[in-house]
Amino acid sequence: MDLRIGVSRSSRELTIELADSDRDAVRQQIDDALNGTTAVLWLTDKRGRSFAVQAANILYVELGLEEGGRRIGFGG
Repeated sequence: MDLRIGVSRSSRELTIELADSDRDAVRQQIDDALNGTTAVLWLTDKRGRSFAVQAANILYVELGLEEGGRRIGFGG
């Protein structure tokens, strides 16, 4: 599944491809970051790379479809 995060003071969004099995856990981590429970949102992509985003700088989060979801366009 794809995850996009808009970060303040950045013209680009952060796009991370996550494992589908982590959907509920990722939603909980995002909720904790947006509610102020945690100061840093740590995420790990399918390849094992880790990303950190300061929770105070998150503008928006888009949690995409799971791999089995419908895709349209080239490469779909």
